[in-house]
Amino acid sequence: MVERDRNLVLVALGGNAFQSREDRGTSEDYWRNAYVAAKTIVKVIKDGYRVAVTHGNGPQVGIISEWMENLKNRIPPQTLDIAGAMTQGWLGYLLAQAIQNTLIEENLAGRVRGVVAVVNRVAVREDDPAWLNPTKFIGSWYTDAGEVERLSREKGWVFKKDPRGGWRRVVPSPNPYKNVEAEVVKTLLREGWVVVASGGGGIPVVEKHGGKLVGAEAVIDKDLASEVLATELGAGYFVILTDVDGVYVNFGREDRRKLNTVTASELEEYYEQGHFPPGSMGPKVLAGIRFVKNGGLRAAIGHLYEGYEVIKGTKGTQIVPD
Repeated sequence: MVERDRNLVLVALGGNAFQSREDRGTSEDYWRNAYVAAKTIVKVIKDGYRVAVTHGNGPQVGIISEWMENLKNRIPPQTLDIAGAMTQGWLGYLLAQAIQNTLIEENLAGRVRGVVAVVNRVAVREDDPAWLNPTKFIGSWYTDAGEVERLSREKGWVFKKDPRGGWRRVVPSPNPYKNVEAEVVKTLLREGWVVVASGGGGIPVVEKHGGKLVGAEAVIDKDLASEVLATELGAGYFVILTDVDGVYVNFGREDRRKLNTVTASELEEYYEQGHFPPGSMGPKVLAGIRFVKNGGLRAAIGHLYEGYEVIKGTKGTQIVPD
């Protein structure tokens, strides 16, 4: 088991944290949300921690695929792995610049060598059963059932109801098992950089005969991929920041209950009972469980706007060893 570094935190930002249902998705929305995340990350750096940052891309990779679909008669569309790589540049740029500028504003730029976003591949298995059962939400929210039916018929897209409301397109989300650039990320962190990596769960690749890698038509869940990276790096702490304030059992019911502090085994029991839907809270919970059971000191899930407190362990849901 990898030895854990108590001074290393991996912070995973949800794609919905960049663009929530209430946002129109303008560049102003993206910059505003990036700076909210940056302020949290800079507070953690000020406390003396080294920080790696990952991010989701569900809304953004869906938006790109819609752009490509709508323009396919003029511009040849690209595959989902290429769309995922595009979001790594898009969101990685936003985060790197927001973090760098916030460090300067707080007179903390000397604490780090700089901020860098890495184009990052993550390996998935060709025989993963997830290829046959799309669960990963991407793109915009739809509220008109007729429009959903039309898009399903015309484009062949698969839709499911999002627990946050409305319908969204779903695509395969195979389980990640290796971060291809993990050693690069580890070296950069050791040399004093803040690193943005594994964007959108990483660019999905399948390892073929002889070790060659081939891009895959999927979107990896960023939380599961973030856990893989956090464990490979030996991070002591793994924090998932999203647009909800924690993990609930019986979510959506009158008797719902927030889990403030919970052991990995207890949370695993709730997971197996079906409290956390796939494509939404399920992967976040599973990632937190895996991190702690793989030797992590603590995992946490909470709201982006309470990010610092979630990282410090006073808000959100804190997942601890048994």
